Amino acid sequence: MTSARRSALIGAYATFALFTLLAGQFWRNLLGWWGFGVVAGLVLVGAIWLVVAVKPRWIWRRVPKSTLVFLVIATLSIVWSFYPGASALGVALTLATTFVAVALALCLPWSRFARSLGAAIKWVLALSLLFEFWVAAFVREPLLPNFPDFDPEAQKIPMAFYWSRALLFDGGPIEGIVANRNILAMTALLGLIVFGTMLASGAMRRASGVFWLVVAGGVFALTRSATVVLVAVVVLIALAFALWARRMGPERRRAVYWAAGGALVASVALLVVFWDRLLAVFGKGDDLTGRLDIWASVLGMIGERPIAGWGWVGYWNPFVEPFDDLAVRKGVVYLQAHNAWLDVWMQLGLIGLLAFAAIVIGALWRSWFLAVDRPMDASGRPVGYSPAALLPLLVLVALIGQSLAESRILVESGWVLLIAIAWATKRRQWEHEPLPAAAPAKRFGGDDAQSVRDAAR
Repeated sequence: MTSARRSALIGAYATFALFTLLAGQFWRNLLGWWGFGVVAGLVLVGAIWLVVAVKPRWIWRRVPKSTLVFLVIATLSIVWSFYPGASALGVALTLATTFVAVALALCLPWSRFARSLGAAIKWVLALSLLFEFWVAAFVREPLLPNFPDFDPEAQKIPMAFYWSRALLFDGGPIEGIVANRNILAMTALLGLIVFGTMLASGAMRRASGVFWLVVAGGVFALTRSATVVLVAVVVLIALAFALWARRMGPERRRAVYWAAGGALVASVALLVVFWDRLLAVFGKGDDLTGRLDIWASVLGMIGERPIAGWGWVGYWNPFVEPFDDLAVRKGVVYLQAHNAWLDVWMQLGLIGLLAFAAIVIGALWRSWFLAVDRPMDASGRPVGYSPAALLPLLVLVALIGQSLAESRILVESGWVLLIAIAWATKRRQWEHEPLPAAAPAKRFGGDDAQSVRDAAR
């Protein structure tokens, strides 16, 4: 196989894998759970092929140990799990997802990973707009999935069960192919981050970059997701502090950190004082769309097993106790704690929560300094800053912000992005070279497969 063909296959696989992880519900609604299983199997087989083809070097000191500790705790939890069968399935899915994330992080240079992520996001956004247009223009009524896991003949079906509510011409909210406006809004926010940094670094042509920024912004607005709007605000604040830290340099950053601490304290105080008014602005009830009741149920579970938890499942299994009726609202059984930190605490106890916090904090720490410190070339000399170096930090901040209201960081695209960033930044921490900036599009051609090999060494 020529290097050009191998490079094309690597790029196609990475885009397909990331698309599937971002839009898993699309495959489930389109093909059912068995069809989704086939697609997921192809992603896993592709990851095995990628590792065999690239043969990345395994360097122990560049491995985030917190990831391994978390996986060991999750696996051991099968022993004390309240639902061992569901835990075994959950652990298997988490291990498979982690393998895909590590394969992408080790076998692709960061610039290639970013381009594949951007391509996957483009597919999700474009197909979502086309799908919503088709439903609104031709179906003209809420659309159910092709393979519903509920009774489609029921007299009253909760709106949360529909694939689309046909509201595009009403200005939204739209759910897109992912069947959830919060997930679609998060994908659009990731698109704004990826396209913005790639455009600023010269990795996208100006016309293309501006076009996709407009598309991502339009989808973001049409979702009307209050949760992700707040996440976007947090990302903008992180961007502002990162740019400020770059300007101040390492020796004068104390003011930046004091200001960040003050901003955090002030934000918490403002939330407490203006909580009711903030809820009114975003159209939320006092129960935060049922989240307070879900959190209360989860905290009750934590109180019974606070140290080691009930056993790892990842995404809640609706067929086992207690998840079959732990979080029910308006006839819908919710399958997450709507807070990743509470979710981990409930499933793996305090020991698992500490391991998860180590993954997140370690990745955030490394992403911050890789974003704000002036990078070095191979000879150890400082070079200019690249906007591409901000990408891991901003994506991670978005995931952390989302984790306070959703548990998506524990499954599918959320987990893959977290682990990929953790491993990529750990490798860069030990390399005397800058975080790879995305190169201009014209530079990525048939020799890119060799760059994949070089980055793996």
